[in-house]
Amino acid sequence: MGFADQRFNVNLSILFTELPLLERPAAAAAAGFTAVELWWPWIDTPTPERAELDALRRAVEDAGVRLTGLNFYAGELPGPDRGALSLPGEESERFRANIDVAAGFAQSLGCTALNALYGNRVDGVDPAEQDALALENLVRAARAADRIGAVLLIEALNAPESPRYPLVSAPAAVAVVDRVNEATGLGNARFLMDLYHLSMNGEDLPAVIERYAARTGHVQIADNPGRGAPGTGSLPLEDLLGRLAKAGYEGWVGLEYKPGDRPSTEAFDWLPADRRAAR
Repeated sequence: MGFADQRFNVNLSILFTELPLLERPAAAAAAGFTAVELWWPWIDTPTPERAELDALRRAVEDAGVRLTGLNFYAGELPGPDRGALSLPGEESERFRANIDVAAGFAQSLGCTALNALYGNRVDGVDPAEQDALALENLVRAARAADRIGAVLLIEALNAPESPRYPLVSAPAAVAVVDRVNEATGLGNARFLMDLYHLSMNGEDLPAVIERYAARTGHVQIADNPGRGAPGTGSLPLEDLLGRLAKAGYEGWVGLEYKPGDRPSTEAFDWLPADRRAAR
């Protein structure tokens, strides 16, 4: 068990960012990977022009890689924002406008996992009001995901880096998963288990894996400290992924780490080239 038994994809919103967006799928393929994931690439608009959507779709197809995960519109990410769906007013409306656009783009590439970041707390707004809005918007997103045969992912971030984000533990994120599934009856909301974020929160990662592996729809990794490649910090990532496999997790593992002060092509030396293509 461990790295040899995983299906890895590369997050093109944090790796290969030294390249233009449309060149990143081919760069991932050249590095030996056959699957990629993305944050919402157009941070300034939830509804880009059809030509932009088509250009990215062609870049993915021409590279011969599979898009396995996509975020809904989340505001300025990377940047100060951590999602839009719980923010009253314009940002919530932008999220709603994005739902069918993101789902349609995902469907065009056979992507079956859509991640919806919850959004930061807003000064002067009752958290209960934000949570009610969040549930309403997550229900809409879950139904759109269901229409294309996809799961809706709910992610816990970490409190040190996202102090205004309310979902900063595995139990908090899974509680939202449960509320969405109860409201829709679809059962397609799932936990996104990001081992870096959970470690930053000081959670017992083996216990989280044991408790929530069966309800996890996607896993992301980076080492800690530093959010770098495996082996640059102290997280026992190979052991943790082995535990996930033994617990029955068979999904994708997203490489969502920073390459550091080197080109992204040099940030995969921890993983032999012949193990990068998804099996």
